[in-house]
Amino acid sequence: MPLTVKDQVNVLYDLLSEHSEDCCGSVSECQQIQRLVRSILTKKELQDETVLRSLPAIYDYGKAGEDSGDLTSHITSNQSQLEEWVTSIGNVKY
Repeated sequence: MPLTVKDQVNVLYDLLSEHSEDCCGSVSECQQIQRLVRSILTKKELQDETVLRSLPAIYDYGKAGEDSGDLTSHITSNQSQLEEWVTSIGNVKY
């Protein structure tokens, strides 16, 4: 059974909040972030404009993390942005 957009947003929230709270992650998590964002944008079901505007930047964050030689540094340098995304995604109403 495929994930709904709500499920995908929840997984995205979990990944970003773990990066934000733990200041560490993996390349596979960055790739998963990219896949989730692509899928959410493709389905066009999410109505929250704040999150929709953030998705391209979240995708870029995942891509830069995938390509980064120092993922911990990448996460740390994006800490304030991560916190902002986590807060906005956490406020999504379904």
